[in-house]
Amino acid sequence: MPLKTVKTDTAEALTLEWILHVRNYKLTLDKNLCVGCQICALACPKEAIKLEKQPKIPGEKAKHAKIDIDLEKCNFCAICDILCPYGAIKVTVNGEHLLSVVEKESFPQLIRDIQVDTSKCPVDCVECEEACPLDLIKVTRLTADKKIVEDADSLSEKEKSELQVKIDIQEERCPCCRICEFNCPEGVLTVRKIFHGKINIHAGKCPEGCTDCLDVCPITGALYLSDDKVYVNEMFCVYCGACKIVCPVEEALELKRTMIRHTSVRSGAWNKALERLASPVEMTKELKTKGSLKARESVRKRLGWKGT
Repeated sequence: MPLKTVKTDTAEALTLEWILHVRNYKLTLDKNLCVGCQICALACPKEAIKLEKQPKIPGEKAKHAKIDIDLEKCNFCAICDILCPYGAIKVTVNGEHLLSVVEKESFPQLIRDIQVDTSKCPVDCVECEEACPLDLIKVTRLTADKKIVEDADSLSEKEKSELQVKIDIQEERCPCCRICEFNCPEGVLTVRKIFHGKINIHAGKCPEGCTDCLDVCPITGALYLSDDKVYVNEMFCVYCGACKIVCPVEEALELKRTMIRHTSVRSGAWNKALERLASPVEMTKELKTKGSLKARESVRKRLGWKGT
């Protein structure tokens, strides 16, 4: 048991701590990064994370749900840290970002598959940087001796031709919406989604004039307004569930996750999390795949196969 427990809630962050003799466990929720989605609350095995809808102020946009974490229930397992698509939660041990459930291979990590080919990138293009709804991309132009060039337009054509382009992406915070990829005119970026799913807005059940889901959606373009109704562009939706939480009518917005891209793992803890995060069909498919792979591996070892 910890010698001391501390919970601090400010406008910027929610912090939980366990202070022991030789270890200090710390969980930090960055409120500036949190979008009030469903992922951490659904995945938490201790049901320590709760979402609370914030009251709607007439004339103002809806606010995303507020997250609270019960210090009495939290055991700092870091599953919320691992699965947050926006990198809003961080768990440390003695100041180090350690994910013990990943190291012990009892839980997978999300796969953020983002490929960048800067050889195709024009030196005067910043389309991906400007398109990113979360400001996670920074395009930098460098001279041959690695000096940063702020204004490429002031250079001669020869000087421009010698520039190198560097694209930095804060991948740990990227939910892989693919907006950068679709806005890049040169095919520099290739992004594969983490979460796949289905989302439907039943306009006939929406309260008149309601745009709460659109107000809180963190991905500009995933939801849009047309003829006073909110529509979905599933090309960019990351299925985080921030919209579902604030929707005032249960049946008006339907969302389910059908696939989650993650590293390979055999884990009861992951199976339980998957059951809460995704559809029962998806869980069944994954368990069947694991069973088939396990059986194949057993046969391979028994027969001494060396191939795949």
